[in-house]
Amino acid sequence: MLPKLSVDQMLMKARSYEKRDEIADAKKIYQTVLLSFPQNKRAKDRLAALNKSQKHNVIQNPPQEVIDQLIKLYNQGQFKSMAEQAQVLTEQYPQAFIIWNCLGVAHMGLCQTEEASGAFKKVTELNPNYADGFNNLGVALQEQGKLSEALDACNKGLFLKPDYVDAYYNIGNILKDQGYPDKAVEYYKKAIRLKPDYANAFNNMGIAFHDQLKFDEAIIAYNKALILNVSSADVYCNMASSLKNQGKSDEAKEALIKAILIKPYHAEAHQNLCYALLKEGKIKEGLDEYEWRWKTSKNVLKQRHFLQPIWDGKQGLTGKRILLWSEQGVGDTIMWSSCLSLVTSQAKHCILECQPKLVPLLKRSFPNVEVKAEDRRSDQQRDDFDFHLPMGSLYKNFIQDLLTNKNPDAYLVPDPNRINYWKDRLKSLGDGPYVGISWKSADMDFKRLPNYAKILELYPVLKLPNVICVNLQYTDFVNDLTKIKKELGITIHNFDDLDHFNNIDDVAALCSALDLVVSTKTTVPLISAAIGTSTKLANWRQSPWNNILLNPKGPLVDIFERDTWEPWKNVFSSIAEDIFTTTKNWSSK
Repeated sequence: MLPKLSVDQMLMKARSYEKRDEIADAKKIYQTVLLSFPQNKRAKDRLAALNKSQKHNVIQNPPQEVIDQLIKLYNQGQFKSMAEQAQVLTEQYPQAFIIWNCLGVAHMGLCQTEEASGAFKKVTELNPNYADGFNNLGVALQEQGKLSEALDACNKGLFLKPDYVDAYYNIGNILKDQGYPDKAVEYYKKAIRLKPDYANAFNNMGIAFHDQLKFDEAIIAYNKALILNVSSADVYCNMASSLKNQGKSDEAKEALIKAILIKPYHAEAHQNLCYALLKEGKIKEGLDEYEWRWKTSKNVLKQRHFLQPIWDGKQGLTGKRILLWSEQGVGDTIMWSSCLSLVTSQAKHCILECQPKLVPLLKRSFPNVEVKAEDRRSDQQRDDFDFHLPMGSLYKNFIQDLLTNKNPDAYLVPDPNRINYWKDRLKSLGDGPYVGISWKSADMDFKRLPNYAKILELYPVLKLPNVICVNLQYTDFVNDLTKIKKELGITIHNFDDLDHFNNIDDVAALCSALDLVVSTKTTVPLISAAIGTSTKLANWRQSPWNNILLNPKGPLVDIFERDTWEPWKNVFSSIAEDIFTTTKNWSSK
């Protein structure tokens, strides 16, 4: 006797089972229909098709023990062997989607995401109803940064299997990476409703809350993740960031220590501990921890490999040649070049390889250093140096000098002819004083946003009487300059013929011609401080960059800080007051 569902409803339900590749359940429904209606054509045709497909698969699919062997290799972490065996099996069983799926999983284990996505695409072609194939493809594409394609693949998996927990979780991850943390939280919550003990979903939901600056909610999510998995080093590391942003530095440090106790080689935890120690004034310990940066996923590809040894700071450089190489951004290279004179006082010859746009300025500033653009093509064959050192390790190797001379003399030398040129250009704007302004970075990733201000938040400085503001912003500034003019009637003068982003040498000359510079943590204050121009830095107190390792170096640097939960208004009001009192009796340069 048929159940209460109509025949059409039962057939629709069977088809939905087919789409989810739950063939046995689909066949049972078709057989039930045929018991009462032996001549039902739809049920007969579908049952015949499924039986034919299963016979075909018996021929096309490998024995179960072969699949079990691949799964065993996966569980043992032997991804290379798994990939090799799976590749051979794809030739023997080219239509077996499960083998292609195993191949893709093996490539993911080897971090070969392009090869993995190729295998998973084959899976979805062979079995368009296999939800896991689409989900796996989405994960592989996400790892390659192809976020739109990844969202599409995961949604297809979700369509095939509406209660697919991992698909909700992976879509949440993709949205988080795309910069939509609020939408990501919605998908994590859907995953958790289906699987209340999903620790990873709670952890990543905490990250999404953190990215929205909702630190209380982030910590609640992290604590739920820890209840489910108390030994997760990643959760403690993530929680530390939220605690730090709440101003709970001691608790943040404790969380990092717990992460390292659980996982002693947790590189991100060590690097974050570096910043915590530097903030406490434990400079040596902090700089030692900074060496863990090379183990983080972000920096591993930036490492350079030479036949010559790295300089440990203990071996003498007398009569030796040393290569220093830039490892981070332009601003970091400028900042760390404050140590170049210390190197040249010991070494026979010093080579500095850096970003091409820094070469003119650094060549002039350090005439006894061979400054040239970075070239990695012959790293393994070079014989023009005895030791090498990434620039971020200079402070560690010159720690005593760093501690005794926290405000070094100006060390960059702009072109004197260009300084005079810019002085004349500034005089055409009025009598001064002339204040350079910068407020945001070229990289405005949402995780970095607390370091930067909106142009209107600089109002206390911009409205100072008799002050002539000059744009030093090096990207995406036109709309902001128009906005401040339209809404406040204030003009920030911009020199359209200056390439602020690429012509660093001329930017340095302009900074030298100015009376002072006001900026958030961009490359600009690192330049102005290094050439000796008075620099007022608006800093985020909880920023990982706010420490002796990454703050500007120079003789005239004043730092004004705000906490995460505070607006920028107080900082820029304090800077404006400081400028007013110190420039009352100034005459322009």
